[in-house]
Amino acid sequence: MTTTNSTPAIRAASKPEVRPANPNFSSGPCSKRPGWSLDALADAPLGRSHRAKIGKTKLQQAIDFTREVLQVPADYRIGIVPASDTGAVEMALWSLLGERGVDMVAWESFGSGWVTDVLKQLKLDDARKIEAPYGELPDLSQIDFDRDVVFTWNGTTSGVRVPNGDFIPADRKGLTICDATSAAFAQRLDFAKLDVVTFSWQKVLGGEAAHGMLILSPRAVERLESYKPAWPLPKIFRLTSGGKLIEGIFKGETINTPSMLCVEDYIDALQWARSVGGLDGLVARADANFKVLNDFVAGSTWAGHLAVVPETRSNTSVCLSIVDPEFTALSDDAQQAFAKAMVSALDKEGVAFDIGAYRDAPAGLRIWAGATVETTDLEALTPWLDWAFATQKAALKAAA
Repeated sequence: MTTTNSTPAIRAASKPEVRPANPNFSSGPCSKRPGWSLDALADAPLGRSHRAKIGKTKLQQAIDFTREVLQVPADYRIGIVPASDTGAVEMALWSLLGERGVDMVAWESFGSGWVTDVLKQLKLDDARKIEAPYGELPDLSQIDFDRDVVFTWNGTTSGVRVPNGDFIPADRKGLTICDATSAAFAQRLDFAKLDVVTFSWQKVLGGEAAHGMLILSPRAVERLESYKPAWPLPKIFRLTSGGKLIEGIFKGETINTPSMLCVEDYIDALQWARSVGGLDGLVARADANFKVLNDFVAGSTWAGHLAVVPETRSNTSVCLSIVDPEFTALSDDAQQAFAKAMVSALDKEGVAFDIGAYRDAPAGLRIWAGATVETTDLEALTPWLDWAFATQKAALKAAA
């Protein structure tokens, strides 16, 4: 459904009749796959050791399905690690950085968090910040790939993504460390240009939280085996022993005890991904969902994209700004209150849960459009966005 410039006030005069069948549009944990129920977890080996044959088989299956669906090259290692995407990124930063200078590239909250960790926790002397405000990408030509580079593929809190990996040279000397948690399974990652890729189960495929994935290129493995950081590493960060990669981590022998219930849920999500056409099918579903919201913005008098350049707009974490002149004239606090009131109204109606902008982002909405969301639910949602905006604008005028 699209909103035309002549209809928003009329449509918003009364509540829309059609409601999304699934109102879960959270950007993490994300919506479960269509048709999911607890029955999908019936085969979980609960009460069994993850080191038993059945546990190792399940963990290896999760790794194998990940490789298949994401189309990960055969010579890249895939490991299941603790503490979600955050744990996977931190493991990479603490284990790999320091051998050479590093360029930290950030344009939203999580990327900025990695900058803070490198500058204030690792305290690397030779670290450059290349940053941009919400809604924009930095000038990627500033990056020196003779250095290590840390960046997010998709800015979860800004809705801004890199359009492709063309900005990364094939003959780079440094490593590229990519936080891909809201991009994997919805956007095509150029693995030939990436040396470390991380993501978590609770993002694009709607799995359960607390487990991260760490994917290493042969170049990253070579760095691990040839370079020892100057700082001590906690046990959950250690990827080598005696100067050699701990291969078991990449064969399902996890560093700490995983939840076999969560493992089962991730396997179920991967099997669903295979059933809808693998990566091609997942990308197509996310693109179709983005189109619904993009068409809505194109016909709206009040909604805009936070991402300035069309080619950089995320097809998963779609961040909408409010561009109505009466809204933009408000103070920052009043804008935040207006947007939060819209989110609260939609929540109370049970038509959209958890779609507020990230706490550090400009006032607006953030709607998850990944593959596990049905396009029909987003089509049903858009008239409710108009209703919520008109309701809050009317309340603003009444209070004036």
